[in-house]
Amino acid sequence: MKVNTALVLLSLQLMIFSCKKDEKQPVQNQNNLPSDSVKTVAKKEDEIDFKNFHIFNVSTMQRNELMDTFISVSDIYSDSQSVPAEILKKQKELPLDKLSYLELDEQHKQKMLTGIKLTENDSLYLYNYGTNKLQKFPVRQLKAVAYLSPYFTEGEEIDASSYMLGFQIDNQKSNEIFDKYSNVVAYFGNKNPFVENKMKAIKWEKAGTDVQKRYFSGSKLRYGGTFQAKYDNMTYYVQDLLEEYGTQERKLVVINNQNEKIFEKTFSMDDGAEFNPLEKMENDPTNSYAQWTGHLFKGKAPVVFGFISPSFGCPVITFIDKEKTELSINCDNRH
Repeated sequence: MKVNTALVLLSLQLMIFSCKKDEKQPVQNQNNLPSDSVKTVAKKEDEIDFKNFHIFNVSTMQRNELMDTFISVSDIYSDSQSVPAEILKKQKELPLDKLSYLELDEQHKQKMLTGIKLTENDSLYLYNYGTNKLQKFPVRQLKAVAYLSPYFTEGEEIDASSYMLGFQIDNQKSNEIFDKYSNVVAYFGNKNPFVENKMKAIKWEKAGTDVQKRYFSGSKLRYGGTFQAKYDNMTYYVQDLLEEYGTQERKLVVINNQNEKIFEKTFSMDDGAEFNPLEKMENDPTNSYAQWTGHLFKGKAPVVFGFISPSFGCPVITFIDKEKTELSINCDNRH
């Protein structure tokens, strides 16, 4: 499919695209793990309702040779009248650059807010867990916008579903805006759900062969590297399992300070996914680590993420709890 050159969607480190993601359900397959799980303590007034809880990535969109940053809510909102009907009716008379970016009027903004169960009194919370910077923006001050999907092919009929719908953060900035939103997650609501200053990039070290024998024996795949790292009172072990063309599985085990296994998970290559490196990439301009862990959400178990870059699907955050709960980051992937 020819990608519309007027729009380029650039994702951040955590943002990976998919055509349409399914909401992740907790996996119930835990073997011989202690029943206790580590959770942050939240004050009663700070407790977050995690039913219908959604977080989002920040997208960078090219427009007029400069960059906008934008949060798409199209994963949870669709409406055949989400953009002005008169624009769609006149599409054959308008140049593509006039159709590729729309600023929505108050009526369509309110329609979108109703569709995602928000009000003007709610806020956008942007949390950069890498720099521990939290920003808060009143929803009433956010501009509602629509960007034509970069996967739209010129000459196709445009309808409401052709647009990515959401809220603009930055308008017409230089390319340097990319770095500002590295390691950022977004949430809309009336309370801040994020725990501050408790996330940590995982810096893996090589582990001994005794770790491989103790926690990862029995695989029919060829054994690759074994790695370890620490966070608070937990030790993380990772084992790469190989086939002919590289890593096929990556197993994670978490041990508490009583030397008890409290969590385990296998990450697999599905639907064209790729494994992120476990070491710092020296040729990466951000010079960053891929895997992160720590307390990210109030009242919830620690999280771990960054092992896989899926080609189809959005990035997933895994909670270190007995249910192996997963939370997808909405990324409006529509290849």
